[in-house]
Amino acid sequence: MLILLCLGAIASLACDAQARPPTTKPSVLPAATLPATVRAALRQAGVLPSAMSVVVERIGDVRPLLLVNARRAMIPASTMKLVTTFAGLSILGADFHWQTKAYVDGDLKKGVLRGNLYIKGSGDPKLIPEELIDLVEQIRHAGIVSIEGDLVLDKSYFADSTRYVKWFDEKAGAPYNVGPDPLLYAFKSLTFTLTPQADGTMMIMATPALEQLHITNALQGTLNLCAGLPSAAAPFVLLEPDGSTRVAFAGDYPLACGTRVKSVALLDHSQFFARGFLALWRQSGGTFSGQVREGRNAIHAWPVGLHKGPLLAEIVQDINKFSNNPMADNLFLTIGAHHHKPPADVGKSVQAIQQWLRHTGLAMPELVMANGSGLSNQARVSARSLAALLRAANQSPVAQAFVESLPIVGIDGTMRYRLRKTPLVGRARIKTGTLDQVRAIAGYVSAANGDSYIVVSMINDPRAPAAQAVHDALLEWVYQRRR
Repeated sequence: MLILLCLGAIASLACDAQARPPTTKPSVLPAATLPATVRAALRQAGVLPSAMSVVVERIGDVRPLLLVNARRAMIPASTMKLVTTFAGLSILGADFHWQTKAYVDGDLKKGVLRGNLYIKGSGDPKLIPEELIDLVEQIRHAGIVSIEGDLVLDKSYFADSTRYVKWFDEKAGAPYNVGPDPLLYAFKSLTFTLTPQADGTMMIMATPALEQLHITNALQGTLNLCAGLPSAAAPFVLLEPDGSTRVAFAGDYPLACGTRVKSVALLDHSQFFARGFLALWRQSGGTFSGQVREGRNAIHAWPVGLHKGPLLAEIVQDINKFSNNPMADNLFLTIGAHHHKPPADVGKSVQAIQQWLRHTGLAMPELVMANGSGLSNQARVSARSLAALLRAANQSPVAQAFVESLPIVGIDGTMRYRLRKTPLVGRARIKTGTLDQVRAIAGYVSAANGDSYIVVSMINDPRAPAAQAVHDALLEWVYQRRR
């Protein structure tokens, strides 16, 4: 079943591309020859053609339009998320949703719980304040006002080994480096919004709300010109002896820079979740006097709340459009837990996806998955394999959810600002991937001739960050195809 969607001006991919045979033989280059505009962009970036891998094929044609180093195992960066999300949608189902459960033990009288509150996570990738408040309200509706026992976090859904993922680089506080967790709350990142005020002072707001978080604002508004993100927007984080966290902002902030947003990964997963939960708990009028600890849900505990997260069809949109690494890694581990039973680990997830690939008829012998996000220099896949996956996804029962999750050129996600002054705006859905030595694209293009094409390209080279124009040139070349 072909479901390349007709989306009008937003993404007019040709719905009848497979059903309508070509009336004339497509105009093609020799399979190993890059278009002239792409070669010129490579020279401009200082990248050799040998560092580039490309597959372009018209949907419905057996013969590819362009093949360059197509079987070579390449580092895919975030285009690996296509494997994770297509596998997740196929194995779990587009209507799958995660559950976060609350249990209590002990005695409950007149709103006072003389016992423990247990929160059991299953890896919900989008457990943000707007979602977690539902669980808080359910607990309150169960008649609980004051908790005199402990807050116990049950994180047994993922194996302990999943906690010790090395940061991709030295930027430990970068949100993209946040690892997976069964109780991943707000992507374990605190977002600060810095806004100049009419009197020249600076206002700082932080989300989500966390207990024991103190913000020191020593920013000085200046009349200097704005030249990028002000260095003063980078906070200094200090863990106080009493266990609280102080975040300090200091220095000159050019008022001309306007409102800026800065996100920082703070604390460990358990601390971040607990402080976020307790902030919402106290906002609801609840009190808490116990300790926070990790542990298994008590056998004799009884349920007082169950929060169902968003459908997977919605989750994959966040993963692919915005290239959210923690969400992709949580989905990846959930696949393993679902297929092999918890606790999930990387090995179970890889095995589940490999088994699914074989069942689907996708031969990807070079595939190496270190995680679900592609944030790894060990990950490998070929352009030919990704093209085959895109072809299979477009003909699958989950085609609509998968295709709609990809960024629309010039419209949203990581392609929002790309090719905005070209006819490609709204006519291609492209997943991007970027690492220090990697540039990658993969997705679908609705060409001017009315046909739809699959496009995959990866560049592995120290000069890859300067090669965005190479892929833009490739996409424009595909769009301009003639039959």
